[in-house]
Amino acid sequence: QVQLVESGGGLVQAGGSLRLSCAASGRTFISYTMGWFRQAPGKEREFVAAINSSGGRTNYADSVKGRFTISRDNAKNTEYLQMNSLKPEDTAVYYCAAGFGWSKNAVPDGYDYWGQGTQVTVSS
Repeated sequence: QVQLVESGGGLVQAGGSLRLSCAASGRTFISYTMGWFRQAPGKEREFVAAINSSGGRTNYADSVKGRFTISRDNAKNTEYLQMNSLKPEDTAVYYCAAGFGWSKNAVPDGYDYWGQGTQVTVSS
């Protein structure tokens, strides 16, 4: 089992940047595909980005491609999401997630563990 704790959310103006972190407990972090999802009020949880266990493969939602970068440091059991050129429509609670395998990296069902979420608010 793994526990995930997100940090780094906050309020930023449009065009600004934020870096989210997700710290994982346990010694098996390197075994997991890691992902980021987000949920805005009244909307379903949506995929943002994913990275495979080695860090050699990534996947992004079209809406964030070219603006967001996912990465991981397996020595620190930590996943990151660098968010640049933020837009008001990026406002949401952001969740990190851990799961096995890559085939379902873009859907919530592909993940077994979730963090509690961190709020990101982008003002216009």
